[in-house]
Amino acid sequence: MSRGPIDYSSAGVDYKRIDALKVRAQQAARSTARHLVGRGMRELERSRGESAYVVDVGGTLLASVTECLGTKALVADAVRAISGRTHYDTLAQDTIAMAVNDLITVGAAPVSVHAYWAAGSSDWFSDAERMEDLVRGWQAACDRCKAVWGGGETPALSGVVEPGRIDLAASCVGTVPSGRLMLGERLAAGDAIVLLAASGIHANGVSLARKLAERLEGGYAARIADGRPFGEALLDPTVLYAPVMESVWSAGIAPHYCVNITGHGWRKLMRHPGSFTYRLTAVPPRPPVLEFLQRELPLDPAEAYGSLNMGAGFAMLVAPGDAQAAVRAALGAGVQAWVCGAVEPGARRVVIEPLGITYESDDLKLRA
Repeated sequence: MSRGPIDYSSAGVDYKRIDALKVRAQQAARSTARHLVGRGMRELERSRGESAYVVDVGGTLLASVTECLGTKALVADAVRAISGRTHYDTLAQDTIAMAVNDLITVGAAPVSVHAYWAAGSSDWFSDAERMEDLVRGWQAACDRCKAVWGGGETPALSGVVEPGRIDLAASCVGTVPSGRLMLGERLAAGDAIVLLAASGIHANGVSLARKLAERLEGGYAARIADGRPFGEALLDPTVLYAPVMESVWSAGIAPHYCVNITGHGWRKLMRHPGSFTYRLTAVPPRPPVLEFLQRELPLDPAEAYGSLNMGAGFAMLVAPGDAQAAVRAALGAGVQAWVCGAVEPGARRVVIEPLGITYESDDLKLRA
């Protein structure tokens, strides 16, 4: 069995190609903003290139986003034989988290969530246990975020989705309360970088994990350092950071910028278009499943931290005097947090000092 390293591109995910399409789509989408004028609305142009899009509707700011789960359902289907559970309750949380955790980066509070569950055939919906878990988990995640489940779509797409499989996605709309809009205007040198703990792999890097499982002795049943099966650890649900952000705002803290650390890993810390250096002087502990993944693939630190969350699923950039209060607010919402660095003037880059890693501006191209 091959023991050569596996990187993200060899697992079928090439961000350079995907990001090029995103930039081209932004260029085309920008011209459609003119249609809002006739409806008495306007877009906040600076929100293009952010994780959520913001429109001013007569003085009310609406943010929206659409996201999909990716391939994590394939892991759940394989692990069911090991665990005896469908895990679709936690996949529901993962899917909603992908959308909601993007939405809150602009200061929005989620209002409604819509489901998109596209199966390979109508037969997929005949598994009563799996369907009940999916519905129950979806409702619970909406309740956790204080969002209404507005509806959705459940197509059977034979020939598009493989038989026995499902593609899970969510769209989310939220409002931005007065004074909470975050599009980066307040970001400044000296701001503290507060990182919020991840529960595990979340829903990014799963293609890498699936490739690793193919060559592991025992596959998904292989044990990691905490004694759990690799597959079950992969299925720990993504943290919903909306309650953390509400706790932060309630504490009187106004973050200057926020980043959902998903695909592109810690490179995402330089999502802001300005010329700033994001210097990390400490790193959070790696969850055992990510430590195992990095060692067994193997991934060098630059590849690992440039593709995976590596223990930090969300970042808040706050005034230095608010940093410790932000940590306390996160803890009050049940999520570990750390002050891990600061924003500096200089070239747009991320410097992770303890690991000797630097990501330059050209390593993240998400804006037109």
